[in-house]
Amino acid sequence: MAAFGIPSLSPELEATISSGLAEVESVLTSRIEGRYLFANETSRHLVVAGGKRFRPLITILGSLVGNGINDRVIKAAAVCELTHLATLYHDDVMDEAPLRRGVESANSRWGNSVAILTGDYLFAKMSQILAELGPEAVKLQADTFERLVIGQILETQGPGLNEDPLEHYLRVVADKTGSLIATSLRFGSMFAGCTKEEVETLTSFGEKIGIAFQLADDIIDIASDSLDSGKTPGTDLREGIPTLVTLNAMKSNDPNDASLKLALSGPIKSEEQVQWVINELRGHKAMAESRIQLQQIAKEARAALGALPISESSSALYSLCDLVRSGRASCRERV
Repeated sequence: MAAFGIPSLSPELEATISSGLAEVESVLTSRIEGRYLFANETSRHLVVAGGKRFRPLITILGSLVGNGINDRVIKAAAVCELTHLATLYHDDVMDEAPLRRGVESANSRWGNSVAILTGDYLFAKMSQILAELGPEAVKLQADTFERLVIGQILETQGPGLNEDPLEHYLRVVADKTGSLIATSLRFGSMFAGCTKEEVETLTSFGEKIGIAFQLADDIIDIASDSLDSGKTPGTDLREGIPTLVTLNAMKSNDPNDASLKLALSGPIKSEEQVQWVINELRGHKAMAESRIQLQQIAKEARAALGALPISESSSALYSLCDLVRSGRASCRERV
């Protein structure tokens, strides 16, 4: 299996990516260490639990459009992953999540205060690395972090009185998911000597592909069996989290959908009810509509790459578009 399941990677490119990711991993594990043993333990908790490392991967791919991997690219990739990890600690407190990455969440193990402070600790460690990359990188990360926070606030607040819920959701996805993936590609390309035009192209692509991967994840949560996706179907239904599919279903004016819409109005605690809703949604027009919307945003992501010169690395980014359009991949852990 190629890195992150991207099809058609050459053995040489896959080896380059794998080597880069190994360097990022070394930075992650070494730079979170500090003088306080307990903080070391709590911060290692999610780092060693694994994860897809999609943000470092996309940073490396961005660098390969230019002059390739270097020390600044590796540090930038670590910055993006540490930012992502820190948000997971905070998000699990907000959601009262018992598990993360298949292990007990930090808030379940040590309590909310420790989990929040661990997230803050990772932000501090991230900032130390970021300072080594210069003021432009610091400004970019600050702008990105602002979007991450605003996205979380918007999700918590919910749509306004006259705001379309689906438009609100897509804005949340752009801020919470698209922004950091866009920044990952921007870091990788700018530190690898890409032209200004190439950096802007990759940044635009990153935002689009980040949104597309989230929409794919929404569809996978309903459409796929756990054996196929590696995930338990209906996770978002159990938590009452709005997704592309459920928001499309909630728009229905069909009287026959009244019971379904009632079930989707909050968290679903009964497993029998979860399975009923999954079965209803799998055959619902909302699923077909969601697939069309996913295809459109993936098409926009692919079109955003049009200005890049053809190379093995840009071809890998095109393959990411095909991967997400297939509905077989997601990049994110819900935050």
